Amino acid sequence: MIRKFITVIVIVAAGLGIYAFIKSRGPEAAPDEEKTPSVVTVQLGTLTNVTLHRYVEGYGTIEAAPATADQPAAGAMLAAPVAGVVASVNVIAGQQVKKGDVLAELNSGAMTVDSAEQEVERQKQLYAQQNTSLKNLQSAEAQLASLRVVAPLSGTVTRVNVKAGESVDVNTAVAEVIDLNRLAVSAAIPAAEAKDLKTGEDVQISGTGFQPVDGQDARSATATLAFISPAVDAASGTVLTRATLAAASGLRPGQFVQLKIVTAVHANCLAAPAEGVVTDEDGKSVIAVVKSDEAAQTPVQTDLRENGWVEISGTGLKAGDSVVTVGAYGLPEKTKIRVFGSATDETTTTNSAPAK
Repeated sequence: MIRKFITVIVIVAAGLGIYAFIKSRGPEAAPDEEKTPSVVTVQLGTLTNVTLHRYVEGYGTIEAAPATADQPAAGAMLAAPVAGVVASVNVIAGQQVKKGDVLAELNSGAMTVDSAEQEVERQKQLYAQQNTSLKNLQSAEAQLASLRVVAPLSGTVTRVNVKAGESVDVNTAVAEVIDLNRLAVSAAIPAAEAKDLKTGEDVQISGTGFQPVDGQDARSATATLAFISPAVDAASGTVLTRATLAAASGLRPGQFVQLKIVTAVHANCLAAPAEGVVTDEDGKSVIAVVKSDEAAQTPVQTDLRENGWVEISGTGLKAGDSVVTVGAYGLPEKTKIRVFGSATDETTTTNSAPAK
């Protein structure tokens, strides 16, 4: 009886040992059982033809356009021609003036504006009667001119620094006049980036505080790159550039703006959403192209990037192709993907090659 009881115990112990051994082997104990495939939720985008740009970016200040071979400077700070006392100021800031308008008049010592005007009139009458020389008439006119601050160009008075009764010295700044239709933006560009610049290139300017143009609040303007300094500023390592603005740009002298100089334009190029272009372990760019129920990793060459798009080229790619965007990196082979936000939100199996 005892012997039978011991035999039963041995058989039960052996069974438990075999069960524990099979359990410890896990999946290997059931070679015919398949693993449950993982499900990856992704989003899709579409390849499309767009126009992309390459930029050199910087910050600059709006100022009056400098003199060129064809035109004088678009702005002038006017100084007192002689020391004296301001007799009158004939303009205010913001006023439109024409070339030759008298902005302010001075009295200097014993010479006043009234007495200088009277002397000019007297010399004109004497000259008409042939009782004085042309030199005397011109001398009287020169004395009167020395007491007047005259606009050297047509434009807007942007600053008045004196008022009647104030004493001024020679070269005291009296007023400033700027032609607001002839403005430029000056910017310092790092020398390493300036090597790609050429005069005539388009410049996109943006900023805040633009003046309304034709009743609309402007937020950007365009310009043309007109000057690239041949020298590098040793202190900052930058190159001075200047771009001329179109008339009625809505910008103001002294305004600080951001600018983008367009150095390349690729029109109607094939582009992919930026989040769908990933890099594999070999450092190469790839995209996951979706065809039917498959998403295959496809190598591409990339170029310009702008506004969330990347210019690409590769074998068999065309506008309208669907590509994985979110979830494109590291898609394993034969994984199931769930397209987030699709009409059916179905789970489909793909045979995509793994990202290296």
